[in-house]
Amino acid sequence: MQIINSDRELQNIEIPLNPKKHIVSKTDLKGIITYGNDYFTEISGYSEAELIGQPHNIIRHPDMPRIVFKMGWDSIKSGLPIFAVVKNLAKDGRYYWVIAELDVRRDDMTHEVIGYNAYRVAASKKVVAAIEPLYKKLIEIEKISGMKGSEDYLAGYLEEAGTTYDKFMDNLIGNKGIFKLFFSTMKKIFS
Repeated sequence: MQIINSDRELQNIEIPLNPKKHIVSKTDLKGIITYGNDYFTEISGYSEAELIGQPHNIIRHPDMPRIVFKMGWDSIKSGLPIFAVVKNLAKDGRYYWVIAELDVRRDDMTHEVIGYNAYRVAASKKVVAAIEPLYKKLIEIEKISGMKGSEDYLAGYLEEAGTTYDKFMDNLIGNKGIFKLFFSTMKKIFS
């Protein structure tokens, strides 16, 4: 049994996620949490009362490049869903890796965007190992050149690979078959 002596030590501990469970949250148009399922509260370590009314970035891990969130916001604000691999921060300082799909939530009558949904599943070790070096590089660049610098680097990285961000993510996470069906089902259940 590992004994934890400080909050600093907790920062290096990954929370193992159940690959058969999913994390769902909903926000308003400003990113304020309006709903979190039971698994979200369990893994994040926050109670429902602590989460509701808070900005979704309450779980933002400092190892995450800001450009990833900017791209996510840009996409969903234009009405398009987007996938991302995300390292989240739990209340106690531990972390967990997820594959997230961010999507819009529309009013049934007017079809106007009224908020956003996030559906998340555990990211495999293979996916994390593939994305972590890129994220570390983007963080380094953000510290020196800001978000614009990391955005330029990411654009060049994708261009050199001959792909777009969406195709890069689809290939990285294996967005097909049962995996794609899972996210489609989540949208039907939680929209």
